[in-house]
Amino acid sequence: MPAGVDRAYDLPIMPRLLIVNCTHDSLLRRLIAEGSRPYDEQFTVSMACHLPAGQSLETFTLNVGDGEGLPQGVELGDFDGAWLSGSPLNVYRLEQPTVRAQIDLARAIWQAGVPAFGSCWGLQLMTAALGGTVHLNPNGREIGVARRIAPTEAGHQHALFAGKVAPFDALCSHEDEVATLPAGAELLASNAVSRVQAMAIRDGGRSFWGVQYHPEFDFSAVAAIIALRVQRHLDEGLALSEDEVATIVSDFRSLTQDATRKDLAWKYGLHADVLDPKVRSIEFGNWLRAEVLPHATASR
Repeated sequence: MPAGVDRAYDLPIMPRLLIVNCTHDSLLRRLIAEGSRPYDEQFTVSMACHLPAGQSLETFTLNVGDGEGLPQGVELGDFDGAWLSGSPLNVYRLEQPTVRAQIDLARAIWQAGVPAFGSCWGLQLMTAALGGTVHLNPNGREIGVARRIAPTEAGHQHALFAGKVAPFDALCSHEDEVATLPAGAELLASNAVSRVQAMAIRDGGRSFWGVQYHPEFDFSAVAAIIALRVQRHLDEGLALSEDEVATIVSDFRSLTQDATRKDLAWKYGLHADVLDPKVRSIEFGNWLRAEVLPHATASR
């Protein structure tokens, strides 16, 4: 177990987190039918790995993917942190429904000074909101396990990766990547597929941490995505037959049920960085300690 992962800490207050669900409910229902947890549940389960026994977080899910807005009387400033989820949308396709609205919301979260964390689309969304650019990854789609993510010099010093063994692997699914960082942002990690695997930006009391991979994913989430995109795997040469894709889906579902399967770990070259839920989601625990709790304490 990496140093620092099991460090206990007390929550002086119960932080309030906004979960920004950026995916259309129709797709989420299909993913759930294939065995995935809902996105907000993936996040809360991952966050729970980093809470002392008996302590919890207060969360509110905003289904911005379907155009939902905050209820009357609720403001962004009421929250101590915001998590921006994944999505199959493309930030450079402004004609796609909700893309403009989601960019505006990300910018509003930043301007409100609410500490934010973005996974995959969440990273791309805040990048666009703050003046950076995103494009289709010329190296192709990264799906399943992102390999050998290496922190930069700045990343080694940043709280995002405290307790993280480097280089590391991570669960993922994306075809776009950040092309240019927003002004003032730090590049924190890269791998052979995507130059921007992690970045952070701070401006006074405003902060954002983002990763191109999915710390909240488990293998059932990846299996569900693959199950819905069999033909894409074949078209892109990621598998040679439908049976091969079905085997991958079955194996990943088995790993969800039993992460100690040595045969599957050997077959896919997997280690604790993706098999252990607590190690896999260290970034969330670090964000909670470094950004959310200080904000919550200062705002009460």
